[in-house]
Amino acid sequence: MRRVQVVEAKAHFSSLLAEVEAGATVVITRHGKVVARLVPDAPRMASELFEPCWPDAAEIDLVAPADPAPEPVAGL
Repeated sequence: MRRVQVVEAKAHFSSLLAEVEAGATVVITRHGKVVARLVPDAPRMASELFEPCWPDAAEIDLVAPADPAPEPVAGL
């Protein structure tokens, strides 16, 4: 985990983002105290966010509904 000061983060933001895209975590500090962390994004489904709310989350099978057929549009 790389630690950088705010001033350095501002000056080299693009290269820091490249490191994070490659899987690294970057900690940004101000006066020696951590103020932010840049971490790689992990794609997830919205249903994963609500799992702690459901006591039997493992038993719930969420399936997206089928898209309805398009409605006909009157000519202009």
